[in-house]
Amino acid sequence: MYEKLKLQYDEEDLKKIIEGYTTKRKTTFRVNTLKSNIEEIEEVLKENNISYSKVKWYDDAFVINDVKENEIRNLKIYEEGKIYLQSLSSMMPVIFLNPNSGENILDMCAAPGGKTTQIATLSNNTSLITACEKNKIRAEKLKYNIEKQKAQKTTVLEQDAKNLSEFFSFDKILLDSPCSGSGTINIEDKKLEKYFTEDLVSHSIKAQQILLHKAISLLKPGHEMIYSTCSILKEENENNIEKVLKNNQVEIIPLNTEKLEDVPLLPSKIEGVITVCPTELYEGFFIAKLLKKK
Repeated sequence: MYEKLKLQYDEEDLKKIIEGYTTKRKTTFRVNTLKSNIEEIEEVLKENNISYSKVKWYDDAFVINDVKENEIRNLKIYEEGKIYLQSLSSMMPVIFLNPNSGENILDMCAAPGGKTTQIATLSNNTSLITACEKNKIRAEKLKYNIEKQKAQKTTVLEQDAKNLSEFFSFDKILLDSPCSGSGTINIEDKKLEKYFTEDLVSHSIKAQQILLHKAISLLKPGHEMIYSTCSILKEENENNIEKVLKNNQVEIIPLNTEKLEDVPLLPSKIEGVITVCPTELYEGFFIAKLLKKK
């Protein structure tokens, strides 16, 4: 992996990535505005003497400064589904998807449900969501979180999104694709060499390309989709996007990064996409928005 990163990033960026790999990430969550609001959550945190901070680009996101994740899980607001533990980076794809009222939206790889329920939250339960998950156990976890978060108008399909019928068509699609997880690695993990392998990367790329082509076929002409991964390897990200652009079915819609001035971004060879650098606050993440041509 180090050799791959060395080929793709300069010395300064590589140093930042390695630092991000060795830093323990802070606990973050978002408010489930279907059940609560920012004021209530702030009051609970203050009552429990929990120090927190906010981010500029998402009002509903909280960064916990002084307690561990398990302590947040013990709070009543967590048990009642008023908050959802989620990394800051993984909140971004749905924000860029911008779900609106009445839209028919597909979440292709939905479990455990963080982004699915975020779509419901941002659309105030007015979008029609189809959430796919092929694994039975993960599908049950997805259903549990959807119910707990009160994400209505959501249908779970226990099916591999790659096999969805071509009779389906969607206004918007979120493809948060399976990947190598190269943006979320703990470099001190002694088992890293066992599970992060060349085979994992190759298998991920193959699945990503199949899913991308399927997503484009299911997306209505003139409509938008998000492709994202928790990887910072260009062969899982920009290279996949370049391949689908060559088919002339889709084009890049540049992401609006005005509010992301404090987010650590890595350079990309495609203008308009973003790659988030792993840090204390952020997982490594890639996001691109595509428009299907009419």
